[in-house]
Amino acid sequence: MKYIFLALLSGCIYSAHAQESNFFNNSRTILGIHKERTASMGIGDIDNDGDMDIVVANGRHWPGQNKIFINNGRGIFTVSKNLGTEQETSYSTELVDFNGDGFLDIAVGNDMAPNYIFFNDGKGNFTKGNAFGEKYGHTRNIVVADLDNDGDMDILITNRGSENEICLNNGKGVFTEVIGFGNKKDSTIDVEVADMNADGHLDLILANRDDQPNYVYLNDGHLNFTKKIPYGTGNDVTRSVAVTDIDNDGYNDIITANIGEPNVIYFGSKKGTYDRKVVFDSSSDKSYSLSIADLNGDGKTDIIIGNVGAPNTVFINSGDATSWEKINLKDVEYSTYDILTADLNGDGKLDIIESNSDELNLYYFNRFTPKFP
Repeated sequence: MKYIFLALLSGCIYSAHAQESNFFNNSRTILGIHKERTASMGIGDIDNDGDMDIVVANGRHWPGQNKIFINNGRGIFTVSKNLGTEQETSYSTELVDFNGDGFLDIAVGNDMAPNYIFFNDGKGNFTKGNAFGEKYGHTRNIVVADLDNDGDMDILITNRGSENEICLNNGKGVFTEVIGFGNKKDSTIDVEVADMNADGHLDLILANRDDQPNYVYLNDGHLNFTKKIPYGTGNDVTRSVAVTDIDNDGYNDIITANIGEPNVIYFGSKKGTYDRKVVFDSSSDKSYSLSIADLNGDGKTDIIIGNVGAPNTVFINSGDATSWEKINLKDVEYSTYDILTADLNGDGKLDIIESNSDELNLYYFNRFTPKFP
């Protein structure tokens, strides 16, 4: 049964209804049959057959076996295999070509255990490479970007309760130079990379937990991040961030997923501050993850939120980033630590994939009829 209500919240018109028909899930759209302590996933064409495969990082707090799921081309994962031989406390994984051979490698970030690169032979077989970052850090997330503009992909590590790290790639997938970023006392849980002040250098957007202020750290072009700009209330419990120009005014905006408080967009401005904001999700859910994508093909950026103890939700953008339609993915209350989008079945629409801890990992086929702008 559908219900619709409208409310004016911080300048945002918010519409919500329990519509599930646009996202299809059944007993086959799962990744394996085991309930793991999954913390995150990585998505890419691992075996070079033209479809999107998935790497699952299992090991939130306790060691788990990381897994690779191979797509059969129709969005069904009929083959799986282990990544590595050891079980680790894995929190994050990313798929990138680190050594320049044209094949997607896998970086795995572990809590209080070494982080490792796994090199792809081009057929989806992986060999464990060198470690990167602090040997026994508190890795919560890894993000990849070419921060030093040398043509290869570097790794950023957020370490909750210890210094965050930038690990610079020597071009061969070896990370011998490490630079700290943020405050050493930060409880950083997520970071995004984007040029926030249009100077051609990649800046860092930090999400800090534990009632700490969130900041944008500006890059001076030499990987010095001494200037910082606050965003948020100053005592948020922010778990995840995304960056895009969501209102199409030429300035990058910051989208936040918060624990126990509304989720908010902070709009960029000519003066470089983030004072203008809008609440797109007025709930006090424990939002642990978010993703952004154009889900209905109208050329506007939508938002997907992964919650702990509440249904995961999609927010469809009306076009001006102030009015949103809320859709529950499924009427279940899992612990979703990561939520991603990718076209899994090759129909040109972005599907949604959930990383659920202590529950099956689910994905949903997108059934929106495209709306062209």
